[in-house]
Amino acid sequence: MITRRATLALLAAAALPRAATALAEPEVLRAEVEAGRLPPMAARLPKNPRVMPLAAMGRQTGQPGGTIRMLVGGQRDVRLMPFYGYARLVGYDDRLNLVPDILQAVEVEDGRAFTFRLREGHRWSDGEPMTASDFQYVWEDMITNRDLYRGGPPTELMQGDTPPRFEVRDALTVRYSWPAPMPDFLSKLASPAPVILVAPAHYLRQFHARYNDEASLADLIKKNRVDDWQGLHTKMGRQNRPENPELPTLEPWRPRTAPPAERFVFERNPYFHRVDETGQQLPYVDRVELNVASSEVMVAKTATGETDLQGAWLTFADYTHLKHAEDRYPLKVSLWRHSKGSAVALYPNLTCGDAGWRPLFRDIRVRRAMSVAIDREEINKVLFYGLGRESADTVLPESPLYREEYARAWSQHDPALANALLDEAGLDARGPGGIRKLADGRQAGIVVETAGESALETDVLELVRDHFREIGIAIYIRTSQRDIFRSRALAGQVVMSVWQGIENAVPTADMSPDSLAPTNGEQYQWPIWGQHYFSASTSGTKPDMDAPLTLLGDLAEWRRSTDAAAREAIWHRMLRLRAEQVFTIGTVNGALQPVVHSARLRNVPDKALWGFEPTSYFGAYSPDTFFYGDGA
Repeated sequence: MITRRATLALLAAAALPRAATALAEPEVLRAEVEAGRLPPMAARLPKNPRVMPLAAMGRQTGQPGGTIRMLVGGQRDVRLMPFYGYARLVGYDDRLNLVPDILQAVEVEDGRAFTFRLREGHRWSDGEPMTASDFQYVWEDMITNRDLYRGGPPTELMQGDTPPRFEVRDALTVRYSWPAPMPDFLSKLASPAPVILVAPAHYLRQFHARYNDEASLADLIKKNRVDDWQGLHTKMGRQNRPENPELPTLEPWRPRTAPPAERFVFERNPYFHRVDETGQQLPYVDRVELNVASSEVMVAKTATGETDLQGAWLTFADYTHLKHAEDRYPLKVSLWRHSKGSAVALYPNLTCGDAGWRPLFRDIRVRRAMSVAIDREEINKVLFYGLGRESADTVLPESPLYREEYARAWSQHDPALANALLDEAGLDARGPGGIRKLADGRQAGIVVETAGESALETDVLELVRDHFREIGIAIYIRTSQRDIFRSRALAGQVVMSVWQGIENAVPTADMSPDSLAPTNGEQYQWPIWGQHYFSASTSGTKPDMDAPLTLLGDLAEWRRSTDAAAREAIWHRMLRLRAEQVFTIGTVNGALQPVVHSARLRNVPDKALWGFEPTSYFGAYSPDTFFYGDGA
């Protein structure tokens, strides 16, 4: 939710004057314009385009042209393009301020009613106008159509059991309202994977049963190899996986390749709504190519200049090799900081089915003992060259909510204290090798499960194995696959797992603190409680511990809040409680991520945050403003 003051800031950002200088037509579009097949730039842009403040961002004004080549691990990774392009109704800028993007302005009343004002003259990539009817189509023909959304509107739009009231005020104005505040509605729209509220109705109607007879749909169903019209509509209208070149888009680059393919091409959207301060339409770069490669050769291909912009599939362990490649190829290697609460964290499962470990994990002394048993300084030096930050799993110093007490809570290396805490918890009997005994006579051995996607997790666990051995606990590593891992966790079969820390560790008080409470089945410290919340009590079980219930109560209070100071106070209550309770055991955060780009590519930040939430990897840093120097 945003305050009245923030609302005014949004309006002010939207009211930036359009530059008065003459507009230069991108060379790649000039022939189309001269032939009359494409309107000139002035006619393609909205009346009030979004002006990117490059000078304030510390960037240069560029020129159009060129291709950015990137490497991806498989065909499904075309889904990365909406993250990188990051065109949103409202989105984060490079300083994580929430600003209008596709929308010209947002007006918020009492934190519960949101009026969207569209940009006059804004068009889809095929040149058709984008208007309120495109929002109306999504609401009336998709979200509230039980054939397409069998469970009803997405949970992100629900306030308890209540969906929003949707209104079309005029061709350029729509409104969503709830009886009570929805403080995280706008931040959800700025998410890397936002709830979809607008779609090209003029294109999608041809696949919808409401607008077509069965015979005409049957031909399309057969042609596109789907089972029914619902599958047809979903396949042809999927915005988060741009595999349909015919689907109009509002992103900076539109897809030109349908799978299967080894190279996916995206070309500039001639109707994209952003300009630089001189009035030049963005994106600067004409074309993006995603080239499929195996993960084994990603680093080698990056180090030999076969990609122009790369972050994914690189790790800090590759940094030295990549840095040396700067001497042989026209590359530049930067180090961004990960935005997660911990590079690797341990998750004792408080809802596991093991009757021996479940009550122990629910004992705060055991969780604290495991945390202080870990030598984070050793992990930092061995795996991160000492460049990470030894910390509990909490928010980063880059967040306005950071407090050192949260980072330091139970994160000191103190094996003596760990042993004393375990003795107090009743684990004072030891067996062969000094390993403690559980109450049922078993040795205190824990199988720690991983999804098998990160060598870093295994490396950290190898060190933690020695640390835990010092306090009489043995750990055994089991590697599986993510889907199997998740299913086992939800079935209570995983005793302890390893994963990354808090997904968004640079929050503001206006971002939802839902990741701190049991709200999702993929929170491996309490997957069954999280599933209970996520499924609206239809599966999983309600928490039966005071602290998780307190966190859920705080989250509910945050959702009802209309005051910024109150939201900040709630965040701190939750962070403090989480730090004291040590529900997850962090190791090192602020780890460094190599980002490699062509030495000729300009406006790529030298320092930034790397992560899915909230920056969408490159997205919040506006790749549409990247450009090639030297006349590329």
